[in-house]
Amino acid sequence: MHVAEQRADSSPVHGAMEDTPLMRELTRDHARRRKLEGIQFHRPDSTRIITVSNQKGGVGKTSSTVNLAAALSMGGLEVLVIDADPQGNTSTALNIEHHADVPSIYEVLVESASLAGVVQPVPDMEHLYCAPATINLSGAEIELVSLVARENRLRNAIRDYLDHREQEGMSRLDYVLIDCPPSLGLLTVNALVAAREVLIPIQAEYYALEGLSLLLNNIELIRQHLNPELVVSSILITMYDTRTRLAAQVAQDVRDHFPDTTLETTIPRSVRISEAPSYGQTVLTYDPSSSGALAYRAAAYELNTRPAP
Repeated sequence: MHVAEQRADSSPVHGAMEDTPLMRELTRDHARRRKLEGIQFHRPDSTRIITVSNQKGGVGKTSSTVNLAAALSMGGLEVLVIDADPQGNTSTALNIEHHADVPSIYEVLVESASLAGVVQPVPDMEHLYCAPATINLSGAEIELVSLVARENRLRNAIRDYLDHREQEGMSRLDYVLIDCPPSLGLLTVNALVAAREVLIPIQAEYYALEGLSLLLNNIELIRQHLNPELVVSSILITMYDTRTRLAAQVAQDVRDHFPDTTLETTIPRSVRISEAPSYGQTVLTYDPSSSGALAYRAAAYELNTRPAP
């Protein structure tokens, strides 16, 4: 009986079960959980302003913005999220009021209002703040056209807000993350001019690299003409499905093209990540032990350990 059990344990079937996608995912999550225990996020020397951008929709741009911000704030860092997308999904996910009467990023961009009067603390998330977007922002593209220094309005507002916090004796912000629309209108241009870094989420699917060259060309144009400090500092692979060879191939292609900027951490395709916003939460508070939450914590730590450009 003992010999038979030994043979069963060493059988090819048993070995195959150990190498299933589910087992690999469980093993990876266990390793991540152990690695993340007790880690300390370090404060950057100055405020890092990062725009999360991709002209292709549905790549996890908003999910990445809110969950990276939540992970950084849970690491003890002071984080502001700016919702520059008229859809307001970032504001929804962070449980921030953003109906038409709420002071929002629209008033900042179009009416030159102060960010200080717009920023709200995120409920139940210490160190995390949000400047919401309302439906009014959908008309901002047209209204900005005729305004003076239209491309610099968000940059100036952020600069003034950082000065305001210092004058009021408030703690310095460590990160500002800007979520923008999946297009290259004036809202996205403002977000790119305001930042020093761009983080690009790329979906691990067939069309992942489609449009990326156009985005990089547009970023280069903005760097040349409006913001010489702008760099693509990070590429984050999202919606990674361990069950498919395609996902692994796409991830490898991205790493081959951008070896220095692609984060090691990949974000899995996860029902929990998709469900969390409907409860006004990030996946880190909705299901802290899920694969998605662990992945975003790991990605945030990796982002935090990379030196600012």
